[in-house]
Amino acid sequence: MGKQHINTAWARIQDLREGADPLTDQARGALVRSLYERRTALAMGAICGAMASTVVAFLSDNSLLYSLAFLLSSIAILRIVNARHLARNPDDIDADYLELTYKFGAFSYALVLGLVAAATVALDTGAMAQVLMITNAVGYGIGICAHNAARPTIALGQLTLVSVPVVWAVLAEGSVAGAFLALTIALLFPAMFSIVFSIFGTLRDSLDAADRSAELAAQMETIALTDPVTGLANRSGLDRDLPGVLERAADSGNAAVLWIDLDRFKEVNELKGHQAGDQVLREIGSRLSALVEDGGIVARFAGDEFVVTTRIDSRNAASMLASQILGEVRRPMRIDGERIEMGASIGIALMPEDGCTAEELMRHADLALYEAKIAGRSQVRFFTTDMTRDLAHRREIETELRLALSRDELSVYFQPIVDLETGRVRCFEALVRWFHPEKGEIRPDEFIPVAEDSGAIVTLGNWLTGEAARVAAQWPEDVHVAVNLSPLQLKAPGAALGILNALREAGLPPERLELEVTENLFLEDSPSIALFIKELSRAGVRFALDDFGTGYSSLAYINQWPFSKIKVDRSFVSGAQAGRKSDAIIRAVSQMGHTLGMEIVAEGLETVEQVKAVRSAGCTLGQGYHFSRAIPDYKAALLLAEETDSAKGELRKRRVG
Repeated sequence: MGKQHINTAWARIQDLREGADPLTDQARGALVRSLYERRTALAMGAICGAMASTVVAFLSDNSLLYSLAFLLSSIAILRIVNARHLARNPDDIDADYLELTYKFGAFSYALVLGLVAAATVALDTGAMAQVLMITNAVGYGIGICAHNAARPTIALGQLTLVSVPVVWAVLAEGSVAGAFLALTIALLFPAMFSIVFSIFGTLRDSLDAADRSAELAAQMETIALTDPVTGLANRSGLDRDLPGVLERAADSGNAAVLWIDLDRFKEVNELKGHQAGDQVLREIGSRLSALVEDGGIVARFAGDEFVVTTRIDSRNAASMLASQILGEVRRPMRIDGERIEMGASIGIALMPEDGCTAEELMRHADLALYEAKIAGRSQVRFFTTDMTRDLAHRREIETELRLALSRDELSVYFQPIVDLETGRVRCFEALVRWFHPEKGEIRPDEFIPVAEDSGAIVTLGNWLTGEAARVAAQWPEDVHVAVNLSPLQLKAPGAALGILNALREAGLPPERLELEVTENLFLEDSPSIALFIKELSRAGVRFALDDFGTGYSSLAYINQWPFSKIKVDRSFVSGAQAGRKSDAIIRAVSQMGHTLGMEIVAEGLETVEQVKAVRSAGCTLGQGYHFSRAIPDYKAALLLAEETDSAKGELRKRRVG
């Protein structure tokens, strides 16, 4: 054994004496409990020592040895019984108590065994009896060092207690052999110190590594279950914790799942930057957490959606909580010096009325949120069974819509856009109509949202563009056709190429196609949208900004994109907002369009007075029921033919005149 190992061992002993145990409580507890794991070895050692002492006492017939043998056997029996008892549920017993109990039994047994061996030497009981007990004592001391190396103080304490009486006795005997025996036993100490601390170091390092691995695993689990922006539970964290929350709530009352969707968050995120958007999410998450009692969950489910789950006493209490949430979301916040106001839509599912499992409640809260968003901004909806029927109806519509495209159940209708000065048709807007063979006509506001949600709008939009181009190719060259585009259609791979191919197959020049887009399209700064507009504009396709005045920061879009036409939303013409203010807005837009060389279309014209008003305000084109509803292609052709005949008649009159 090298000098370095001896120094290291003594340094460790000094650390233990000074109480500088580097182990964590968890690791120390594991080492203490390991003392009780090898109960068979402990029992065998105790029995061997007790039997040897009893044999020596019987052979010598000495009362002192009888007493020591009885004491040693009693301690051995108590240790075996105690070890079996404490080892049944060691995790439920305090580690300090386990260690103290083990120390008391171990030190007592070692001391008495050492005294028995020393007594056999002092009483000169005979050579074989002395060999028997000294061998048992020294062997026990050596073996226990490996057995109890998990707690070095116990192992080395037992070695000391069992060896010191023997060393004292053989030295007192006064022979040269006794002196060498004492020296041999003494030399065991540094060797055993090194072995004990080597084993202890290995065990400690293994436990430290296990602790670090467990800590790392816990950290990774926390990261995986936590939203990095808000610090709330994410979707995975919600999936893990929600069943437990519902189970606890079921024992004490009802529970509510509130699914919250922030209104117009994307506008904040895109216009003010992602950092501002993240600050908004953190602030909203903090406000929601303050409203939820302990034992509930506030999770950021995805994007701008949050889910709140908490125990609730009644439906009224859930309604009050939803009102509080809306109030907190609406409360203005200041981000980077700017005042920001938000809104939210909330869907609510209650337990047990709307379901008892996490899956049921989440599904029903989602349906309620969908209905809330349809109803408008900042709305709250509780789940009802009608929503499930509505969902089934939407799925039925989705399935039949895909079949309708292959069964020629869809038709293209055309609503004229009229020159307000001449009264002539300048353009037709192509609109899709669905005539179901059994259900009759299905309204666009019934199937278009379903097509948007399901992604079928891409196929539907491409079909509409192709059919409209084919029909428009038969019209006079000065009449255009307009088609509404869905954002999903623009983002589809090869969207621009698909439209150009449809025009080429129909034989319609690109200049006669107008694609109408809404301002919401530009809230997402998508490179694919910019490329789509650039490619088609270069080919000659014209673009119109639809529903102007209902979006956000419209002037920025007009300045950025190549619009040739602006369509003023019908709410300014015939809606509840129509009046002096709306007239002023229309005049301002018309003046702007005239300056920029754009045509202004007034939508929703229903009366002569409205036509006169928008014409005097500067609008150049008009669209609405006053002129015509959407009509099938053959009626559109007849209308254009009548205009042509009328124009020819006017020309003949002028010539005759």
